[in-house]
Amino acid sequence: MTQITALRAGPPQPSVCANMTAIASGKGGVGKTWLAASLTQALAERKRRALLFDGDLGLANVDIQLGLTPAKDIGGVVAGQYGLAEAVMTVGAGPFDVVAGRSGAGSLASLPANKLATLTEDLLALADRYDDVVLDLGAGIERTVRHLALHAATCLVVATDEPTSLTDAYAFIKLIWRQHPGADLRVVINMAGSKGEGERTYGTLRKACESFLKATPPLAGIVPRDPKVKDSIRSQTSILVRHPNAPAARAVTALARVLRKG
Repeated sequence: MTQITALRAGPPQPSVCANMTAIASGKGGVGKTWLAASLTQALAERKRRALLFDGDLGLANVDIQLGLTPAKDIGGVVAGQYGLAEAVMTVGAGPFDVVAGRSGAGSLASLPANKLATLTEDLLALADRYDDVVLDLGAGIERTVRHLALHAATCLVVATDEPTSLTDAYAFIKLIWRQHPGADLRVVINMAGSKGEGERTYGTLRKACESFLKATPPLAGIVPRDPKVKDSIRSQTSILVRHPNAPAARAVTALARVLRKG
C-alpha cells in the first residue's frame, strides 16, 4: 500500500514549511551532505532563491565541502552572539545562500528544548525569504534530527546498498512515521552501480516498510556512483559547476525538477 495514513495516528503535526526539504540518513557516509549541497545548487540554477542550512548540529561540514570560511555560523547564533539572518552568506554559481554549522561543537547536538525551539522559529521566519530551503540534517535519529525533519514539507532519506545504511534508513523512517504518520518521506538511493541496482536497493527498503510499517515511502531518485563526485568534493566545488554533464550531476538536476514539478 502507498498511503501512510494506514499507520497509527500520532501527535499533532508540527508547523511545516512548504518550501523546506530536509535531507536525512540513518547513518553517515552515504553522501547526504553532498546531495544537500548539490540539490541546493540545482534549485538555484532553476532561478529559484535557495538556502542551504547546515542542520548537522555538532558535525557540520557543508562549509568544508563548499570551500567556505564563514565568519558567522549556527554556533554563534545559538550562543546569542547574533541572529540567524546575520549568519547567511551567499556562495556558488547560481548563486545560493548558506547558513554554516560549527564542526566539532558537540554541545549543539544536544541543544536544550527551548534553544532548539528558538532556532527552529528563526529558521522558519528566514525561510519566508526563499523559494527553497534545503536542510542538511545530521546522520542518525537523535532528537534534534527528528525535530528539524518534521518541520520540512518533504524529507529525502538517503541510502546506499550497504546493509547498515538500509537498516538505519528504515529505523529513521519508522521513528518519523511513528511520531507523525502524515510526514512526506521519500527515498534517494545514492552511489548506485546502475539504475537496476538502485531499484533493487530501493526494493529492499520498500519491502521492509510495507511488511512492518504497512506503508511505502516513494522513490524520489537514484544517483549513480560517479568518480566525478569525489573529484568535485576534493576540489570543494559543486559537481554541477565542475562537471555539469556528469551522470551524478544530471541525476541531481532531475531530482530538483521532480521536487519542483517543472
